[in-house]
Amino acid sequence: MQLPHLAAGLLLWTLLVGGTDLDLKAQESLLLRSLGLRTKPSPRSLAPVPPLLWKMFHNRTLPLARGGKPPNPCWVEEFSVPGNIVRALPDQGGFIHKEEPQSWVCLQKRLYFNFSALEEAEQLTMAQLQIRLSPNSYHVSGSGPPFELSLYKASQMALRGMSTHAYSRKLVVEQSFLHLHGSLLFNVTEVAKEWRAPSKNLGLILEIASPRAGELCSNLNSFLDASLLVVSFTPKHCKSSRAKRSSHFVPAGLSNVCKPRRLYISFSDVGWENWIIAPQGYLANYCLGECPFPLTEELNSTNHAILQTMVHSLDPEGTPQPCCVPVRLSPISILYYDNDDNVVLRHYEDMVVDECGCR
Repeated sequence: MQLPHLAAGLLLWTLLVGGTDLDLKAQESLLLRSLGLRTKPSPRSLAPVPPLLWKMFHNRTLPLARGGKPPNPCWVEEFSVPGNIVRALPDQGGFIHKEEPQSWVCLQKRLYFNFSALEEAEQLTMAQLQIRLSPNSYHVSGSGPPFELSLYKASQMALRGMSTHAYSRKLVVEQSFLHLHGSLLFNVTEVAKEWRAPSKNLGLILEIASPRAGELCSNLNSFLDASLLVVSFTPKHCKSSRAKRSSHFVPAGLSNVCKPRRLYISFSDVGWENWIIAPQGYLANYCLGECPFPLTEELNSTNHAILQTMVHSLDPEGTPQPCCVPVRLSPISILYYDNDDNVVLRHYEDMVVDECGCR
């Protein structure tokens, strides 16, 4: 059983048996660490959820709600890359004020994204830069030369008063636009992978230029916003899926035999509603019931469990009955704010008990 499901079970057991505050805090800490969080998040400001993350969340929850096959929790279909974690990192950089006259340059901005939220074990598989420009940020009259947008990788920090051309920088992408509006998307995966190394995250330099800068670029910096969508996966939570056993029908009259029991977990009941965006809760279920002699195929019994039951029937005091445990589980997706107030979509395997068996 993987750690997230185990930790959730420990926390729920403590709640059900009426554990002390110290017990609850210890189990909550264990569960949060298994979810990749240092402490329970307390968002200072609720950043809006990017529409793409909402769409991705619903794409993963709708099949389950309709009784369909759960999606692969370790594959991001929208980008065709491995991943069980998707983060939206806001730009924390500032505008660069030009020291020398460059009439064709509309703006220069340093783009910086805090990668400290990524765990050391995570493997980054995609980073997509989104630059959003308001329709009010440009005005085109007639035909004319296009805008030139350039992204550079900074090789050293700029000192105060140092021009962006006075220190080393490497061109990452250059593109021409007739009109600047809407969202512009750029794949910067290879650059972002370098930012994982210590002291290597110096960000990017964004430069927008036009020969008609004076006419077209007025107050452009007031209408520009940037963010980075980062996809990664944790190998220990994305191992090869175990073989799934086929589901068997358990006669309704055998109410005391091993089978899944309904258990709905509400995140508000455990005080997590202020940082978990969606869902508000989920149907976790649990296994309960006897593994009576003789065991049948309907109880998903192993050969070992069948033999153990036979021995138990002969020696009840010396040999216990097999236990009723989960044998098939499915994943869930959670949309939440992390410890740095970033919006995160993360997929967790083995969180919902679908089928029980005697082991």
